[in-house]
Amino acid sequence: MNLNHIKRVYLLGIGGIGMSGLARYFSHLGCEVMGYDKTETDLTKALVEEGIAVVYQDDMSLVPDAFKTPSEETLLIFTPAVPKDLVLKNFFQNQGFTLYKRSEVLGIISASRFTIAVAGTHGKTTTSTMIAHILKDSGYDCSAFLGGISSNYNTNVLYGDNNVVVVEADEYDRSFLTLHPNIAVVTSADPDHLDIYGDESHLIESFELFLSRLVENGVSIVKKGLPFSGTFAYAIEQNSDAYAKNIRVSDGAFYFDYVGLDGTLFSDLHLGIAGIHNVENAVAAVTVALQLEISEDAIRTALATFRGAKRRFEYIVKSEKAIYVDDYAHHPEELRAFIASMRKLYPGKKLTIVFQPHLFSRTRDFVEGFAEVLAMADELLLLDIYPAREVPIEGVTSAWLLDKIKLDNKRLVTPESVLDIVKTEEPTLIATVGAGDIDRLVKPLKQLLEHA
Repeated sequence: MNLNHIKRVYLLGIGGIGMSGLARYFSHLGCEVMGYDKTETDLTKALVEEGIAVVYQDDMSLVPDAFKTPSEETLLIFTPAVPKDLVLKNFFQNQGFTLYKRSEVLGIISASRFTIAVAGTHGKTTTSTMIAHILKDSGYDCSAFLGGISSNYNTNVLYGDNNVVVVEADEYDRSFLTLHPNIAVVTSADPDHLDIYGDESHLIESFELFLSRLVENGVSIVKKGLPFSGTFAYAIEQNSDAYAKNIRVSDGAFYFDYVGLDGTLFSDLHLGIAGIHNVENAVAAVTVALQLEISEDAIRTALATFRGAKRRFEYIVKSEKAIYVDDYAHHPEELRAFIASMRKLYPGKKLTIVFQPHLFSRTRDFVEGFAEVLAMADELLLLDIYPAREVPIEGVTSAWLLDKIKLDNKRLVTPESVLDIVKTEEPTLIATVGAGDIDRLVKPLKQLLEHA
């Protein structure tokens, strides 16, 4: 496929974070772009405002004629999350179209570029967004395909004037194996997506394959302690090729010292976002920046001005009366890091967690881990499991999970009852956490807490 010939692009599942990035990219190139998604969201609304047509009915009559005939000028992209019986998908296949996965197109786009690919079961969105910000803010420049909305740029795709691209490399469905990075980063490899991989060993094997796809003389930067290694290892609070030390919180902000290769020392770096885990992400990002010979002063300024990605430790309300944070954590280890950071920032405060489990299979596979970390809250409001692409699994429910959590102040809730509870209790420290549609609570909770 020659992308230079493409004049029109149709995306099945256009509302996904990765798919919407491709939609924006091709629209930026001047292509006619449209797509289907089953649900209207803030993201699809934003696409429409940018001139990208989105339909919500699985109906071929809503597809313009120009998109219905196979041509080297028409590109069809789909996400594996769309159902196999989707009318639109089957129509395009029956017409003789080649349907490309999002990851395949990303691989083609990045193939001719200097690619910085960031992988990991968690941490990859913040780390890739941080790297892109350092490159942009320093004047080095880059393009970027991100797995979240950058709070600095309010988008998930960035356009640069050079040949460098930063890519969030997704392990789901082995998508990252379409990439050939010049610099590869792996932030974590905890068991996840076992519906795809079956067991942890196959997940690890996939990460090893990802690292093997480095170009000749490429560099890999891998978190210390993972069951595989790279060119360099990084960590926090322990000797490694690159690591953070002297991590501290002052006036609600995180500071640390960076120790790098050959004794490089950057003292008293200020990180513009909260979270111990984000200090670790920053170590990886700084190490990448140094590979590109970006100066200490430029790195220092960029870290201080970095505002993170939306739904990644995102402050919604930050006042004397209430602190409200929204986060995407949906794996026990992500939850552990999130709650630990909240505790470090706000010791002694009662912590209320509103959590929505994501996927029946993930809840089943990691129920003991979820039970352990959710017990770290002072109060737990547990929503029903968000199914996403899955059908229910018998016996796997939020009530089943709740029963395993050793915490006195816990209860099952609906989105409506969450609002009632918050209105009555007026919590001073609260977080909504999960990867489903829990973000629909953000605006009403913000209004309640700001007017309490």
